Amino acid sequence: MPADTVPRGRRVIVTGAAGGIGRAIVDALAQRGCAVAACDAPGASLGGLAGAATTENFDIREPVAVRSGVSNAIAQLGGCDAVVANAGVVDTIHRAERFSDEEWRKDVETNLYGAFYLAQAAFDALSASGDGRVILISSVAAETGIPGQVAYGASKAGLVGLARTLASEWATSGIRCNVVMPGFIATPKVLAMPNQIRQSIAAVIPLKRFGEVEELAGVITFLLSPAAAYINGAVLRVDGGFGLSLR
Repeated sequence: MPADTVPRGRRVIVTGAAGGIGRAIVDALAQRGCAVAACDAPGASLGGLAGAATTENFDIREPVAVRSGVSNAIAQLGGCDAVVANAGVVDTIHRAERFSDEEWRKDVETNLYGAFYLAQAAFDALSASGDGRVILISSVAAETGIPGQVAYGASKAGLVGLARTLASEWATSGIRCNVVMPGFIATPKVLAMPNQIRQSIAAVIPLKRFGEVEELAGVITFLLSPAAAYINGAVLRVDGGFGLSLR
């Protein structure tokens, strides 16, 4: 009998839950019978996430705050079977030679350190689950580069090394770790770009369109399902074929 592609009954912590992709992930998991702890930065509004079983606000860059927030989420969920490290900074834009130390640290600490702090804080619960899953949300910028966003590209590339190391180290604890690498997804920020820019980007995507947040969320629900139990240390691009002509 084919393995089930629906992650029913999973207890999942999702960071960056207030954003467009985060909200779609929380909603998709809740619709598939998961109990979700929706997490975001202090001050972020999580009240509209009807599918969340519980919410937590903490600074993903601060390890003590992450441990506390994750501990609270695990207590509310009654355990943890998976974490989705979706929190990230995407809109810091400067030429590399003018990139300030403060902004470099902000991007790298949020996008890379934060993902590690989240996974590390949840390790005991993921191990106790017996079928733990870690999903790190990277970006095609990790492979194609992104002029003007050196810290973003570097931090998202770092997630690949992080995931593959955790996949190797933690497999004996029953934990799989994988990377989802989105291309251009139709989030509010992307849709707010000038129409001419959106059209020029879509023109170089083989599918000739941006991805929908629900399409990305569907990939994540699959990776948390029984059908994905033998996927470990993988990088899955969800980008409509973006960059194929460049590789």
